[in-house]
Amino acid sequence: MPPTLPAPRGYGSPEQAAPGAAGPVDEEALAEAVVRRSASLLLGPPEGRFFERLPLVRRALLELPAISARRSLTDLCDRVAAEPEADLRAQYARAFDTRQRRTLHLLDHADGDARRRRRVRARIAGLYAHRGWRTVGTEEPDHLAVVLEFAARCDPGRGERLLGRLRPGMERLRAAMAGLGTPYAGVLDAVCATLPPAGPSAAPVALADAVHLGGADGTMPAVPRQARGSEDGAACSGAASGGRARPEAGRRPR
Repeated sequence: MPPTLPAPRGYGSPEQAAPGAAGPVDEEALAEAVVRRSASLLLGPPEGRFFERLPLVRRALLELPAISARRSLTDLCDRVAAEPEADLRAQYARAFDTRQRRTLHLLDHADGDARRRRRVRARIAGLYAHRGWRTVGTEEPDHLAVVLEFAARCDPGRGERLLGRLRPGMERLRAAMAGLGTPYAGVLDAVCATLPPAGPSAAPVALADAVHLGGADGTMPAVPRQARGSEDGAACSGAASGGRARPEAGRRPR
């Protein structure tokens, strides 16, 4: 049985039906989906239903193989569960302090002006809409938790490519978290462990690269070859709650 994660915090939801049948279990893709969705939930502010979901997140992670990403996230679960809520909220506010440019909006870490960021965010939002993924709440489409939920629950192929495009900003945030000594650095480590190794192009943070989310002509890429189950009868499969994806052609070895 695949690990079962709680209902998402509310970053997005599927909104249209599409054909597709569930394929054979791909354990690697399933583990990546669980790690990404768990990271999305753990990056949420420690309030409301966050504490109700925490034991379910930990239980789902413990069903995975003993990979480093699992250890990083379960360690955070244990630490969060042991902290008084007021202290945890203060730690979260200190970790993701927008005044110190430690924000979960990955494009905030990119070089470029505000107008260019708006254009890139509009393209990311267009990608979500193209896949029938309706974002909810107030977060921008480049918020790390939003991207992770899209990759885990909707479209693993495009989600992973989007994470790769936004990786330079994620690496800057990761370095800031490590320098601060916060346990949230482990969440960034876990997310990066689900991605292909960063190439030389990941070093600079270039908004121009992030704009081109589609093909060379700027169009949306073709639907990747992956079978999709359904979550509530909708287009975007609940990858971490039973929907499974076949590995894409040329999928990287572990």
